[in-house]
Amino acid sequence: MDELQYYFDQSASAEVVEEDFAQSDSRGKANGILRRLENYGWIEIETDKSYVQRVNFKEYSVRLIKTLLEIEEGKQTEYQGYIYTIYTLVRSSTDNPGIVLMQIMENTDLLITGLKNLNSNIKHYIDELTKHKTVSEIMDALFNDYITNIVDKAYHRLMTSDNVSKFRPEIIERLEAKSRSRSYMEKTSAEIAGLQEISQEEAREAVYRFLHEIIEAFRNMDEILTEINQKNTQYQRAAINRAKFLLSGNEDVRGQLKEILIGINEIMNQEQMELGGIYQVGFLENLIRIYSCSFLDENSFYSPIEGRKEFIPQQLEIPEPDMGQRQEKMKKMMEKMQRILSPEKIGNYIDTQMGDKKVLPASELPMDSVEDFVKVIYVRLYGQRKNMNYRITVENETEVNGFRFKDFKIWRK
Repeated sequence: MDELQYYFDQSASAEVVEEDFAQSDSRGKANGILRRLENYGWIEIETDKSYVQRVNFKEYSVRLIKTLLEIEEGKQTEYQGYIYTIYTLVRSSTDNPGIVLMQIMENTDLLITGLKNLNSNIKHYIDELTKHKTVSEIMDALFNDYITNIVDKAYHRLMTSDNVSKFRPEIIERLEAKSRSRSYMEKTSAEIAGLQEISQEEAREAVYRFLHEIIEAFRNMDEILTEINQKNTQYQRAAINRAKFLLSGNEDVRGQLKEILIGINEIMNQEQMELGGIYQVGFLENLIRIYSCSFLDENSFYSPIEGRKEFIPQQLEIPEPDMGQRQEKMKKMMEKMQRILSPEKIGNYIDTQMGDKKVLPASELPMDSVEDFVKVIYVRLYGQRKNMNYRITVENETEVNGFRFKDFKIWRK
């Protein structure tokens, strides 16, 4: 009551109450809220022998509130906790195998749910990527949001220290051994029968079912992990390609199409049009003309037969290739291949830039052009891979030659 009264004494809470008790004082509003919470089933009020009323949350209310708090705080699933708990319980020797089996089942379910949530979160980031209009927004979403909240907190640990493959073989082996142990099955079935108040035979079937479901969950976990890995690669590639698309600008057909699409997008955003509103953009009429063509009847497809004509063969002239043009095309092709930034090229680039140094801030890398900045982006992305010859640690935000980004240190392995 005191907490609610203090809350309603604050000016910020003036508009949060309903009209039923909006005119009441803070104490009256607190009483009204308590009655409403009790009526809706969030709390229950008990009166003890001293006529003191005590407010208790219902069991489901506590679960729901804790879940909402975790969502608000952005709490990430600690996969290591679930996996290590399962691993420890499987290896333990206990006098209560039934309770241990139920705990293993519960932790396995939480692990699978956490992996599915991570998969869904990455898909959400992929869907949100199309809403970013500028390179700055894309890079901010990639490095400050996605890398921080998904890669650093969940994905990176899942692929390294929290990797399921470290514990899975022994977990499956020990669970299969338990399913073949007569003494284990008898003792566990007896305990499950007492806990769930079922017959011994039903308990035995339940134990077999639990063991089978846990083993199959670990065996089929690769499918979820592969999908998570593919979605992570897809998101980072899509973000980089979208940023490169916005950074590129030239007079060829691709550059002109890009400018047209950007112009259409700006007008649709200004006018707040739906996707179908593209046909209302005025300047498109001068760019594209779409018309239909119809036929009078099926005879319009008829091609009249021409009389036979004498075929006179002519000599084919084989033009000599212009060596200058050929060399120019070969040169352009080689330059294009040189611009492809593979992990090997990025590794050689870092070796060249670091020299004898053990650590190098990214802000000290050459950043005189857009191509240099794209290299910095690839250095940051490839730094997450285990087979690279360097690793990175993220620092504070910085700006170099007009390029603003989160600085990071490059450490030689």
